[in-house]
Amino acid sequence: MTSIKKLTIFLFLSICLLSSSCVASASTHDHFLECLSHKTMNSNSMSQFIYTPTNSSYSTILNSFESNLRISSDVKPSIIVTPLDESQIQAAIHCSKKHGLQIRIRSGGHDYEGLSYISETPFVIIDLRNLTSISIDTENKTAWIQAGATLGEVYYRIAEKSKTLAFVAGVCPSVGVGGHFSGGGYGMMSRKFGTAADNIIDAKLIDANGRILDKKSMGKDLFWAIRGGGGTSFGIIISWKVKLLDIPEKVTVFNVTRTLEENATQLVYKWQHIADKVDDNLLLRLFLRSSESPFRRGQRTIHASFTTMFVGGVDELLHEMQKSFPELGLAKEDCIEMSWIESILFFAGFPRSTSLDVLLNRNITANQRGYFKGKSDYVQQPISTDGLKGIWKLFNQVDENSAELQFSPYGGKLNDFIESETPFPHRAGNIFMIHYGVAWEKMESSKKHISWIRNLYRYMARYVSKSPRAAYFNYRDLDLGVNNKGNTSYAQAKIWGEKYFKNNFDRLVQVKTEVDPANFFRNEQSIPPLSS
Repeated sequence: MTSIKKLTIFLFLSICLLSSSCVASASTHDHFLECLSHKTMNSNSMSQFIYTPTNSSYSTILNSFESNLRISSDVKPSIIVTPLDESQIQAAIHCSKKHGLQIRIRSGGHDYEGLSYISETPFVIIDLRNLTSISIDTENKTAWIQAGATLGEVYYRIAEKSKTLAFVAGVCPSVGVGGHFSGGGYGMMSRKFGTAADNIIDAKLIDANGRILDKKSMGKDLFWAIRGGGGTSFGIIISWKVKLLDIPEKVTVFNVTRTLEENATQLVYKWQHIADKVDDNLLLRLFLRSSESPFRRGQRTIHASFTTMFVGGVDELLHEMQKSFPELGLAKEDCIEMSWIESILFFAGFPRSTSLDVLLNRNITANQRGYFKGKSDYVQQPISTDGLKGIWKLFNQVDENSAELQFSPYGGKLNDFIESETPFPHRAGNIFMIHYGVAWEKMESSKKHISWIRNLYRYMARYVSKSPRAAYFNYRDLDLGVNNKGNTSYAQAKIWGEKYFKNNFDRLVQVKTEVDPANFFRNEQSIPPLSS
């Protein structure tokens, strides 16, 4: 071993040994770093992608992207790996296996329960922030996207190349594609084009043995599993190949709000009967909040905001709305025609004057730190007006503006896939998905707000899907159940697994058993292998 290489190892071991979070398992981490230096072709570059607690950038790297202060753990990663290439990921997998460290994988950080960056056992974070390459092929209408890229970067790069190509995924620009695509990826054009996972045509994944696999070499079962079943149960996804989608140069958007004084209850009730049946080009999303009434000063009311994307022009939209939902009273002046990329800014809540360059800001949510809890449900029969009024009463039990319900409509293209076509099973029969969210500012308020959202969730049981009560994997919720520590049993995992994946859970377990029988890639809600 060269003297330079010895010095590199010594410096990293010294840093780790000086840190109190490393002491308990210092030898393990020492061995990991030494292993990594042997496996990395240029060990002198380790300082560019390895962070330990006494490194000046460690806290910045660890806490970047994380805005949910509710997520915390006494066990911090002693090592964060931010690989610059695939070989460094392969080395990290090899050394983690060899020295018994868990791996947590992070692409963008919008993880409702923090499973990508916390653990109760000694672990390493592999943070994919440097793998952000996006290659657009306008002629073949495809793109290769590395897993560390954000949705904002993807949208920006597509629009940079074409005014009439797009991709369907979520509305928050700082979400990483690695986790979002692998969990499904619902967006404002999903009734027109399906989910992000429905439009994936190839992928590259590094498995537990360090092999780099594509669609052909990984086989149809593993390729099926990672398109909606979550990627981190099966390996580390390093890139996706997606099909780009044809859109007109102009789409139409609107955001119209009605309060209880403006017949919001009846409008929400009617919305449930038409939201999944309107023209496939139309996605009528509904946001519900409780805040001060514009008509009765000092009193609260429900604000129902109909936030809408129409893949087409304003006149066609008005015709469809008059036919399907005249009660809303939509007027031409409520609508704005704009390019698809401008609609990305609109739905992310930016003013129209905002530069598109904001989509390249990976830390766009850095100043929005607070406490948050989310949950989800699927609705298959309209909620009665009495049921809606019960929700309104519960809204009044929590702080003004602290809670929000999103009703996201299904139908359209989402119905064209049978439940087993991808692990994402939420297809025909669902009118809409509910996203529950509550936020607060002080830790001492946590118990009150978490109790409130759980109470609302219990109340909603009579109105939502049953056997199982379904949930969306990308809105991760540990209340649904967690794996046993150590070797997770199939029976334990099935409690939460069937809620996310319904009948597809068993096939996911079969794939896991085949590709990762030792359960190297695991977390509190990862797919388990069948025990031998």
